[in-house]
Amino acid sequence: MHTAVITGASVGIGRATAKRFLALGYRVYNLSRRACPEAGVENIVCDLASEASITSACHTLLPVVSESDTVCLLHNASQMRKDAAGNCSSASLREVLETNVVAVNSINQLLLPALPRGSSLLYIGSTLSEKAVAGSFSYVLSKHAQLGMMRASCQDLMGTGIHTALICPGFTDTEMLRTHIGDNPEVVAAIGSMNAYGRLIAPEEIAELVVWSHGNPVINGSVLHANLGQKEA
Repeated sequence: MHTAVITGASVGIGRATAKRFLALGYRVYNLSRRACPEAGVENIVCDLASEASITSACHTLLPVVSESDTVCLLHNASQMRKDAAGNCSSASLREVLETNVVAVNSINQLLLPALPRGSSLLYIGSTLSEKAVAGSFSYVLSKHAQLGMMRASCQDLMGTGIHTALICPGFTDTEMLRTHIGDNPEVVAAIGSMNAYGRLIAPEEIAELVVWSHGNPVINGSVLHANLGQKEA
């Protein structure tokens, strides 16, 4: 039995990835406050801002991952807020880091010891894992932190047979992006024009890359850019 554990598989990239793994015969688990609507996904209600909720969810998963042939552990869920260096309160920053960074570490601490050889630990980053834009201060900070987590994970997992990578999508047509930029067709078109193909990336395209990354340990420790050739500012 092969298993995929995905945080935030209720929408967007997470949902598309869950659907792709289901098609390949994987048992798929969604850790999220909202259920994934894809038939066959097993939903475990989990508030990533709550240590107790994460612990409960992972204890449910431990017997499953321990008995699996391989596991893809995909950290996909993220918060994205409109804020800036001069107007991001520490309380707000803590809330974003709780979901985007601390929850990732909590899940890793509980599940990594049970993952079998041949498993993968994958992070959904962003082009903002390696650059910055105005108006997304806490998100940029957290995505840079995920890059460090992936690289440190790669070093610490040497010899375990578990590989890791950070997948960095460009502007992808997700609920999170449209909430952040608004659903104005002109704005969406302008954002889509910022790559060589002049369109937003489909979540399914990122899902294909996730599945490929899970099956190819040669990319261990890599940052994989998936942005259709994004134009440099």
